[in-house]
Amino acid sequence: MATDYTPAVTGTGIKAGIQRVGGYLAGMVMPNIGAFIAWGLITALFIPTGWIPNAHLAQLVGPMITVLLPVLIGYTGGRLVHGQRGAVVGAVATMGIVVGSEVPMFLGAMMVGPLAAYLVKLFDNAFEHRIKAGFEMLVNNFSAGIIGGGMALVGVWVIGPVVRSITNLAGHGVDWLVGHNLLPVASVLVEPAKVLFLNNAINHGVLGPLGVAQATETGKSILFMIESNPGPGLGLLLAFLFFGPRALRPSVPAAIIIHFLGGIHEIYFPYVLMKPRLILAMIAGGAAGVTTFMITGAGLVATPSPGSVFAYAAVTPRGSWFGVVLGILIAAAVTFFVAAALLGFGRLNGDAQTEQPGTGDAEATVPPGGEGAAAPRQTAGAAATANSTAVSEA
Repeated sequence: MATDYTPAVTGTGIKAGIQRVGGYLAGMVMPNIGAFIAWGLITALFIPTGWIPNAHLAQLVGPMITVLLPVLIGYTGGRLVHGQRGAVVGAVATMGIVVGSEVPMFLGAMMVGPLAAYLVKLFDNAFEHRIKAGFEMLVNNFSAGIIGGGMALVGVWVIGPVVRSITNLAGHGVDWLVGHNLLPVASVLVEPAKVLFLNNAINHGVLGPLGVAQATETGKSILFMIESNPGPGLGLLLAFLFFGPRALRPSVPAAIIIHFLGGIHEIYFPYVLMKPRLILAMIAGGAAGVTTFMITGAGLVATPSPGSVFAYAAVTPRGSWFGVVLGILIAAAVTFFVAAALLGFGRLNGDAQTEQPGTGDAEATVPPGGEGAAAPRQTAGAAATANSTAVSEA
């Protein structure tokens, strides 16, 4: 699959497979980046610890992150597989995993949306030539409704619990690392879990309670900074600003403001999902920040919520300023240089701009559903033609 965000992937092997997975994730998440920014702005402004606290307007935050954004991702994933019919069924199926969930079901939406659309495609391929004239609309509507409703039930009974189990497993893994004083190694679990939108579960479900207990005894805790450090996200976004795909660079300054000043880390997660190899940069930066905090003896008195530089300043005790600031800067610097290297310091993007859209291996780039992905691919090609600075190499 080739989009405005990822070029066509050719070849076989582990690297090509990871690139294709990243392309699918990017194709589902990046078209909805505007919705993420809207949610980030509302959150940064109106939550109790935001810039303009407003309890009435803050009611938008929960439904947007737990319902709207997962449904948009499921809708987009379904459309990539089987056009508008797949999109509608993908959105219906996604509701099955978001109902009753306390954490954002982005991972589940990425699973159930395309899967439901693929089932509709299989049905259409099997019965499209057997439907009698005059019954097409009846069959199409009822087949979409039955498959979408059935997948919603599967989401409630199967996919939802699986995603919750993954969330709990990640939390237990972090808890074990903390208990064995392997804090820098915790970044190996924390950073990948964050970009799958499990950050709140880990921070408030595991690290927060442990940090409160530690702060009660010592007056501060390093555990508050393992997940909430804004440094790695800042370094990643700066790398995208200077060396990322030219088509995405205009969106990065706003993301930096929302992330670093507003504390909404979710804004940079799609950038990592677009190029999964960048998770290595996030792990390196996170581990470097935690190591710096340990060496300097830094800690916070409470959870910085949201995880912005201003929230950090508000809960930094006397005597920890140097370590806190240094840890954020080192985490940002390490992430920036590792991410820049993984992005080829812009050379890869420059090469990609000279390629003609759609010149990759067509067979290797068609997602499940074959022709169902043709419309998004043509749209991306048209956009790339209109904007000569479009794509980067995945």
